[in-house]
Amino acid sequence: MTTSTPNTPVPDAASAPDPAWAAPTAASPLDAAVEVPGSKSLTNRYLVLAALANGPSELRGALSSRDTLLMAEALRQLGVGVEVDGTTWRVTPGELRGPASIDCGLAGTVMRFLPAVAALADGPVRFDGDAGARVRPMGPVLAGLRNLGVPVTADDGTEPSTLPFTVEGRGGVVGGAVDVDASASSQFVSGLLLAGARFDRGLRLRHVGSALPSLPHIEMTVDVLRGAGVEVDDSTPSTWVVAPGPIVARDVRVEPDLSNASPFLAAALVAGGTVRVSGWPTSTTQPGALVPELFEQLGARTRRVGDVLEVTGTGRIRGLDVDLHAAGELTPTIAALAALAETPSRLRGIAHLRGHETDRLAALVCEINRLGGRATETEDGLTIEPATLHGGTVETYHDHRMATFGAILGLRVPGVRVEDVATTAKTLPDFTRMWGSMLAATARG
Repeated sequence: MTTSTPNTPVPDAASAPDPAWAAPTAASPLDAAVEVPGSKSLTNRYLVLAALANGPSELRGALSSRDTLLMAEALRQLGVGVEVDGTTWRVTPGELRGPASIDCGLAGTVMRFLPAVAALADGPVRFDGDAGARVRPMGPVLAGLRNLGVPVTADDGTEPSTLPFTVEGRGGVVGGAVDVDASASSQFVSGLLLAGARFDRGLRLRHVGSALPSLPHIEMTVDVLRGAGVEVDDSTPSTWVVAPGPIVARDVRVEPDLSNASPFLAAALVAGGTVRVSGWPTSTTQPGALVPELFEQLGARTRRVGDVLEVTGTGRIRGLDVDLHAAGELTPTIAALAALAETPSRLRGIAHLRGHETDRLAALVCEINRLGGRATETEDGLTIEPATLHGGTVETYHDHRMATFGAILGLRVPGVRVEDVATTAKTLPDFTRMWGSMLAATARG
């Protein structure tokens, strides 16, 4: 067993923390429909490719949240035109320029996707972010760039492994073969692949570490690259070959964020009744596609009606033993349900969550136990035993998924409060209104 302490919460650049939010308790079984906005993961991948494309692109259904707005502003700093009109975003490529300064906030997609783009700029590009972002691992993607001949330096001139750092853009990258240890984050692979077609010789990237987490996110990256006309060979395990060539400008519609849908669908298991999410894709590379399978293991009934996913629960939850390696971002939702379950749970394959917005494993254990639960950190995950929870304040560590974790617990446990619920603005800026509307619709029914 291993234990650790979550990162100390620090204010982010978006706003000061709100007073603790009183998480509403569900008074009756649910019967609600929820519309979830576009995927952050897809929005930011489409933005990067549109910035590198051979003409203007349009993203319809794009998510406006702290992470995506940080990405848009970062691209503007590099000389790319980004116009936001509601959920329609228009991107006009320009000559990538430096010097520039990039604010990453807490966005892993900004700090890990844009260094390879910055390498194509014609001058230095400095990256920094919130204090919490400065402890997130960056070494493998920066080492990969250096091995491709791109100078990357810390403020003191040393080789950096975290923010802040400066990429010395020289207007192009030769490219070629590079080995990267992406065992801490699949974003290290995606960040290099997204720009690989713009390298003179393309890119041959090989993962050389232990098990690769969140593989669906790499599959998502490959899928959007192919959709933009980029040739990607992923036939060899843990190796991706991106051919040099143009990235085709296009108009795309962004799928709803299935991981952001998971807390709302989880409410049906906690309170009983049915919650429906519209726009659920028939096929997708989003890790949230595993929600129906996982929720059925927890005791729900799920069904598809057209593009609507329905989740129905009885209010009784059973524990599960599951490897969440491919869908680590669902862990806070699954952990909340496991903390309310009648039988023990074991969540495995998620050691990489120690390097997310906070150390999510330590944070989940701390907050479950704070409310009277029985959670233990293991080498690669969590064990959670049945226990009677009580009210209290759930700390979020400026991690949006810790905020929704607290909201799920509050559906059943009176007196749960969530500090800094505004951190949900990272990917779901309208969360509290949507959560309240879900319960209010039930009350009217």
